[in-house]
This record gives sequence, structure tokens and C-alpha cells, in this order.
Amino acid sequence: MRAASARFLCAATDLQKDLGEMVKKDKVVVFMKGTPGQPMCGFSNAVAQILRMHGVDHYASYNVLEDQELREGVKVFSNWPTIPQVYFNGEFVGGCDILLQMHQNGDLVEELKKLGIRSALLDAEKESK
Repeated sequence: MRAASARFLCAATDLQKDLGEMVKKDKVVVFMKGTPGQPMCGFSNAVAQILRMHGVDHYASYNVLEDQELREGVKVFSNWPTIPQVYFNGEFVGGCDILLQMHQNGDLVEELKKLGIRSALLDAEKESK
């Protein structure tokens, strides 16, 4: 019994280290249910749609439905109980509700700008004037 729990602890520690590297793989990283092209829950779909609206089509995404350890490990890593989870430059931003709020109040445009990403909504705004 002791060996199994030590092995689990080691695996959990390795996963946390791996997650630390995974969130830095790209400027934008999303842990979601499904994929950006085929989200498997409404909240993951909303995150993918919000990013798409802003023209963020290329980002690292991880399907937590394919790996139960990843699904639970990312919740521990971020200290956030739900999926999806969004990271900018390795920093945890939040879930669907936070990203939606940032989209609605304009903060997302500013945060993307800090990442060197110009929001497509700025161009759409210009065209409508």
C-alpha cells in the first residue's frame, strides 16, 4: 500500500511539474472538454467561441476528457474547481465566466494586446464606423 501511494505522489508531483510547462507552451493555453473544433460542453464551447471572435485561432488546447489524471491535476494546479481553464503567458486567467466577463467589459482586448495579439474585434469595430 505504501509503495502505491508513494508512486501516486511521485506521479502527481510529475504532473504538476508537467502542467507548469504545459501552461507556458503558447501565449494562450486552454484546458477544455473536447477540442476547439469540437467542444464537448457548453462552457468549453463558449471559451472557444470567445477566442475565435477575437481572432485567436492558434492556441494550445488540452482535452481533459482524454486523461482523467490531467482533468483532476489541472484543478489542483490552478486551485480552480472547474473546466475549462484559460492561461495567458503561463498565468491562470480563469474559466468560462471570467473570460466572458473580460470579453464583455473590454479587458480581454487589453490582455490580448499585452500578449502581442491584436483582437479581431478592433478591426470589426473600425469597419462598422
